[in-house]
Amino acid sequence: MLMHPLLRRRYRLDETPVPFMLNGAPETGRRGDTVLTAILSVSGRLRTSEFTGEDRAGFCLIGACQDCYVMLADGSRVRACSTALEPGMAFITDLDAMVECGP
Repeated sequence: MLMHPLLRRRYRLDETPVPFMLNGAPETGRRGDTVLTAILSVSGRLRTSEFTGEDRAGFCLIGACQDCYVMLADGSRVRACSTALEPGMAFITDLDAMVECGP
């Protein structure tokens, strides 16, 4: 199922691109993005609920809840709404959508 991005970037289009990986696929955010902004600018959801399987996109957006945690490729988790996007970060938000990454 094709999911359109939840957020549409209208400002800061000329900021420095920041490459990151999402489910094994290369994506690009912008300097100054949070992880949440970068992911939702290219995806229709941040993650799925481990309890219900429903799409999640964050709740409070100020770092007070736990709704926006996303998994890094190394298995650790970060709070997407308050973590700055850094070049080379790799996120796993959908195990079923993972792109084959070599042998």
